[in-house]
Amino acid sequence: MSFLRSPRLGKRLAELAQFPGTPTSCHRVPRDRPRLLSRKAPPTFSASFLLSSLRAASSMAVTVTLSPGPRCLWDEPVEIAVHGLGPAQPVTLRAGLRDEKGELFQASARYRADAGGQLHLARAPALGGSYSGVEPMGLFWSLQPEKPYWRLVKRDVQTPFCVDLEVYEGHDPQPTKLLARAVHERGFLGPGVRRIPVREGSVRATLFLPPGSGPFPGIIDISGTGGGLFEYRASLLAGHGFAVMALAYYGFEDLPKNMKEFHLEYFEEAVQYLKNHSQVKGPGVGLLGFSKGGDLCISMASHLKDITATATINGSVANVGAALHYKGMTMPPLGSNLKRIKMTDQGFVDIIDVLNNPLEEPNRKSLIPVERAESCFLFLVGLDDHNWKSEFFANEAAKLLQAHGKKKPKIICYPATGHYIEPPYFPVCLVSFHNLVGKLVVWGGEVKAHSMAQVDAWKQIQAFFHKHLENDQITNSPRL
Repeated sequence: MSFLRSPRLGKRLAELAQFPGTPTSCHRVPRDRPRLLSRKAPPTFSASFLLSSLRAASSMAVTVTLSPGPRCLWDEPVEIAVHGLGPAQPVTLRAGLRDEKGELFQASARYRADAGGQLHLARAPALGGSYSGVEPMGLFWSLQPEKPYWRLVKRDVQTPFCVDLEVYEGHDPQPTKLLARAVHERGFLGPGVRRIPVREGSVRATLFLPPGSGPFPGIIDISGTGGGLFEYRASLLAGHGFAVMALAYYGFEDLPKNMKEFHLEYFEEAVQYLKNHSQVKGPGVGLLGFSKGGDLCISMASHLKDITATATINGSVANVGAALHYKGMTMPPLGSNLKRIKMTDQGFVDIIDVLNNPLEEPNRKSLIPVERAESCFLFLVGLDDHNWKSEFFANEAAKLLQAHGKKKPKIICYPATGHYIEPPYFPVCLVSFHNLVGKLVVWGGEVKAHSMAQVDAWKQIQAFFHKHLENDQITNSPRL
């Protein structure tokens, strides 16, 4: 557990004691200067009594405590408490984070201390603000960008995000009297996790190995459209006992520059690299794909060997966005009709109905032959996904598998959950720029429900891969 004192009682000394050594490079959130109390009119008796009570309370040290400490991994919960307040004192808590491009994300909530002047976010309900009710991690998952429609993305997993947590007096819409603050570092590379760039043959990836001698269950993590190499999900998952390889497939180094066509041989090479790694437990590997990465994973499981378990997050059972080639076979991308684009009342693009039905001709050529797969499947579905019809795709994949005598896949559907199901406590992305559409699109979801879905989905992913990639059944639920 850690604590920092109020600015009045030596904030800087407490910070130095709490964060010894060379400080981590963090983007700091600017704070407004507190305003002075007005002295235009003499106070009434009740006002004088209130002021004297507040002075007595303020003479105590107001501290913010963070448990398990000032640093943890992004997917770990943290307990926040404030001590040294007056009985039932109203306060406003604020959180601020700057991403790697300097964009500011903020959240705030109003609270009241208990009769003993204590405030524990695990027990006390927020009375309004960015969220309401008892939400211990609400200050994190409710963070919203100052720049409209900006999505929080972690690009360098070797550095943490730094979150400024501040306690202000009162419930004013713009409170200015700062009582206490703390800085919380949320990292992506757990203790002992090794980050290994992979440049073998044509494979462009990053492998994350857990601490210990291994071997470990192996997973290939594939992101959606957008190009590049995203490592944050793979690095966090490695902290739970998996050897995870984040795989780029276009828009990175010498890979194709755009999403025009892909060759399954590239992904086959990646599977064999991971399977043959000395730190990876066989006999097969797992696949984890989000969005476009989901249909790539299903194609891999349907055509390639050594795939034991496949999990998709709002994926598709049809090949989408680019032609896919493999050993002389070409699977065209699923057709679409831009006339089916809708506009929301707020002026955003809704593309939920744009793609054609892959069960109807001539679109069946894009339907992935999932019935050929020898893999176990987990489909995680946001029921309010507005990118495409994820529930429909998952159900059709299940029908194809069962019609051919394959094991029934596990489908988990999350109400009021949109497309971007991220690791726990990431701010929910409701609207952002779509690279292929070229406009702001709505992704769906409601902030609180979507946030709760992210926590559960993370547990389900871990349980699924532990079960199917290890030789024994798991006995304990994954720890967040």
